[in-house]
Amino acid sequence: MTNQLKVGLLVGRERSFPDALIAEINRRGQGVTAEYVSVGGVTMDDLLGYRVLVDRISHDVPFYQPLLKYAALQGAYVINNPFWRIADDKFFGTALAHRLGVAVPKTAVLPNHSHGSDVSSESLRNLIYPLDWERMVNYVGLPAILKPHWGGGWRHVHLVHDLEELWRAYDSSGRLTMIVQEFIQWDQYIRCLCIGQDNILPLRWDPTRPHYERYAGSHQPLAPALLARVVADARALNQALGYDMNTVEFAVRDGIPYAIDFMNSAPDFDITSLTVVYFDWVVNAMADLVIAKALGPIGGATMRWDALLRGENGA
Repeated sequence: MTNQLKVGLLVGRERSFPDALIAEINRRGQGVTAEYVSVGGVTMDDLLGYRVLVDRISHDVPFYQPLLKYAALQGAYVINNPFWRIADDKFFGTALAHRLGVAVPKTAVLPNHSHGSDVSSESLRNLIYPLDWERMVNYVGLPAILKPHWGGGWRHVHLVHDLEELWRAYDSSGRLTMIVQEFIQWDQYIRCLCIGQDNILPLRWDPTRPHYERYAGSHQPLAPALLARVVADARALNQALGYDMNTVEFAVRDGIPYAIDFMNSAPDFDITSLTVVYFDWVVNAMADLVIAKALGPIGGATMRWDALLRGENGA
């Protein structure tokens, strides 16, 4: 057992996916063992001892974010890359997708409605006031979606039909940075399960159904051209953003898949959501990825300091 390479999982309340992933990795007997991470305070001389870390919770528990970056400094491969993931936001991601040729809703980022007490009017002298709301609405159209620049779980998301509704929703946003986005009235919705940046499983998905029924009917095949496009677009997004574990959602309007939500660093992989068939696919695909990374070359942060620590001249 001393020669076993260790994989650690950082998790929250979920049980089915992490339990199944740990069991599958350990069952295979390929010289890699998996376990839940147990950690308290960490000094800069502590050795964490993991070849791979799978992060399912640092978006809600900030202490884990420096821990994951420190693990990367020690050569661990972290899923998802903590440097890239923490730097991501929805406005940048949407603009990047547009540059990649992926169809996305028209999107604008808005100044914060409120600020802390240490921010005075002088701190905001670069901002144009009042905001040109008509320009924003003319750009994205109505109805529109107002949602946080960071965040997930459909929290603080508003569908607005006119300027009055937009203002009311914006006035309730507090210190959140918000984006306003074109509303895509879709005729079908596709969610791609993504493992390892290029292993893509597209499924029909219906966000209007109760949570545990959203994959109902997902077995129905997609049109070949649409299937090829969502796979290619999901792969391009994962590779550009560096996500090894993700879900990419497309709202399809008039045959065109618009990437709506594609930065899910800890996507819902619960068995009750996915159903047994897709749950097994995710567990096996993730076990393949994690074992390959554990057995492969050390590291994966692809940061400037990584080359310097190896003694390479980055000039």
